[in-house]
Amino acid sequence: MSQHAPSYYAATAHKQDSRPPLQGRARADVCIIGAGFTGISAALELAERGFSVIVLEDQRTGFGASGRNGGQMVNGYSRGLDVITKRYGEAAGRQIGAMAMQGGQIIRARAAKYAIACDLRPGNMFTAITAKQMRGLEHHVKIWNQHGYTDFELLDRPGLAAHVRTNRYTGGLIDHQGGHLHPLNLVQGEAAAAETLGARIFEDSRVTSVSTGATPVVKTANGEVHANFVIVCANAYIGNLLPEIGGKIMPVSTQVLTTAPLGAAAAELLPSNLAVEDCNYFLDYFRRTADNRILYGGGTVYGAQDSASIRAKILPNMLKTFPSLRNAKIDFSWSGNFALTLTRFPQMGRLSPTVYYSHGDSGHGVTTTHLLGRILGEAIAGQASRFDIFASLPYYPFPGGKTFRVPLTVLGSWYYRFRDKMGI
Repeated sequence: MSQHAPSYYAATAHKQDSRPPLQGRARADVCIIGAGFTGISAALELAERGFSVIVLEDQRTGFGASGRNGGQMVNGYSRGLDVITKRYGEAAGRQIGAMAMQGGQIIRARAAKYAIACDLRPGNMFTAITAKQMRGLEHHVKIWNQHGYTDFELLDRPGLAAHVRTNRYTGGLIDHQGGHLHPLNLVQGEAAAAETLGARIFEDSRVTSVSTGATPVVKTANGEVHANFVIVCANAYIGNLLPEIGGKIMPVSTQVLTTAPLGAAAAELLPSNLAVEDCNYFLDYFRRTADNRILYGGGTVYGAQDSASIRAKILPNMLKTFPSLRNAKIDFSWSGNFALTLTRFPQMGRLSPTVYYSHGDSGHGVTTTHLLGRILGEAIAGQASRFDIFASLPYYPFPGGKTFRVPLTVLGSWYYRFRDKMGI
């Protein structure tokens, strides 16, 4: 029986019994591969619409990035709305921009509707280390204002003191529509909500093949699902299941740690309880947990190879931000994989008229997955206009294929690491 990877989230999650593996033949309107945020969001959306749904999960619900991420609700995408507009055109930029806040809205609405206790807190902040990064935040506000989003607050260095007690930053930007939460409790709560509406979730059910014909069949080692539609949401854990889409993403590992509970000291460091991330290309992110720990993450390992020592990689940056934590006990450290695309933008599409997929949120997945899960549900229900916006965008494989995509990407990343170090 699979278990969640050791992490702060796994240790503090609400108890949820494991679900049995698929046995024998089953039938559903929709079969979803992957019980992370995208798959479970789509399952809940479809169950609310009256579809019969089966979800197949290789490990446990929320096993991957959905249950191990930093817990920040960051609105938008991994690329700015101005970059999206420049790359894909005015019409696409306007349409994609119109959806940019909806993922967070979906999370808040579901948490309220289904009474999901996931430590949901409002607000997140971006912090600038250099004057150039601060100008970037000012530009960010200007672009978002053009799309009708105005709930932002720019801060100078003195203004930061009410939110984060460190000398590391020159200024910041609060998104009052952002937030942070316990991601494993959220995905498990959404899964339980979908089950109350008739959805069936099978764990320890690794998919071995998917047929893409008019009546697709999804097979596991011990069973098969016959469905009208299939949605593939395996993300960084797709492996070799469907090479035609798996070759266009790259698994990337990020590292996270949490201190022991700090009591009032945690509130002294983050008085307003915002989630924070800096503006470096290889960014740091941190926040207070509900039990007053400091959760601190960052680092990037291309190819999803775990860092030899997560603490050795993350601790120096945490202490650079908060020197007072020098003697703090570290209770948990872990890594998790997310899927990166060459464009740093999520990929959606069809492998056939009956098989859909969505993956590659590129480190911006908590809110984006909820938006895309809803869009997948709309498409299956016959309302594919928003799905087709994403599906029409060009997607590219990484140069060098699976063999060379990691070393070539690492080579390119050295340039950005140098820029971060030099503050340019």
